Amino acid sequence: MKRVLVVGAGGFAGGFIVAEGLRRGYEVWAGVRESTSRQWLADPRIKFLNLDFSRPESLAAALSTALPAGEKWDYIVYNLGATKVTRYADFSRINYDYLRHFTTALKSAEMVPEKFLYMSSLSAMGPGDEKGYTPFNETMIPMPNTKYGASKLKAEMWLEMDGMPYIILRPTGIYGPRDHDYFLMFKSIGKGFDFSVGFRKQLLTFIYVEDLARAVFDALEKAPVKETYDLSEDRAYTQKEFRKMVSKAMGKRIVVPVRMPLWGVKAVSAVAEKIGVARMKPSTLNRDKYRIMKQRNWSVDISKARRDFGFTPVVSLQDGIGRCVKWYKEEGWL
Repeated sequence: MKRVLVVGAGGFAGGFIVAEGLRRGYEVWAGVRESTSRQWLADPRIKFLNLDFSRPESLAAALSTALPAGEKWDYIVYNLGATKVTRYADFSRINYDYLRHFTTALKSAEMVPEKFLYMSSLSAMGPGDEKGYTPFNETMIPMPNTKYGASKLKAEMWLEMDGMPYIILRPTGIYGPRDHDYFLMFKSIGKGFDFSVGFRKQLLTFIYVEDLARAVFDALEKAPVKETYDLSEDRAYTQKEFRKMVSKAMGKRIVVPVRMPLWGVKAVSAVAEKIGVARMKPSTLNRDKYRIMKQRNWSVDISKARRDFGFTPVVSLQDGIGRCVKWYKEEGWL
């Protein structure tokens, strides 16, 4: 039985990654903070490791004492990260410094795994081809235009310099049961309104969270180290297609599309960001998020992942939306 440590197991995708590891027969460890909710980590087979990233000097001790002397995890999945913050400096602190402290602690404890999988983001690439809509691929030069994307790229570069036996995954928008961000879009459409940004053509891509969890272990088991992979369902969608799928799943016959001009969204984002800072609570809408929403092309070429570890998304957007709506209704979210 191989051991895997999932760092950031308490996050949205983290719980599904843990569940997939258990399904495949791994000895699964969940790396969490002491205060992390364990609502979705209730399986008695899960072993827990408390990690305090605010005290980097404690990480090596926590790692080295978790297992018997001389033993280590075969694989480590590093899923820890922030997607929205109150201060932009926190992107670098959480997405880069925490990773740097963790890999340094691994080396100090002599517990470098066989493979270290880092969950990055397609946002590390920055804007792509917004004229010909060429899909993203791994040969393109990353040029992130957001603080979030820059922090993820910085973390990727650290792994390359640090000599970790890394595999980097760059998923597009992740959705599924328990997700809050796409839920807000579902909720809005359920009320009869679909808000979108800008008037030029936009191609959107998605990956269902269980497909992502399967990709994590397929990559660990089959992919070579020191490789990076862009991940998505193998097609792109328009906002209109997304709206029709959600409205059908929710039984909503009439949905009014509301297109907001970029300048208006930019202004609202700036105000929302300031309110978030004043309340000391990260705002879902901010200037960094605006740049992501402004981006017109999110299409992805997944041929490299398909070639190297057989990546084949199982859940289509239509099926995934149906699963989400069913879960949201059963749990009383809708």
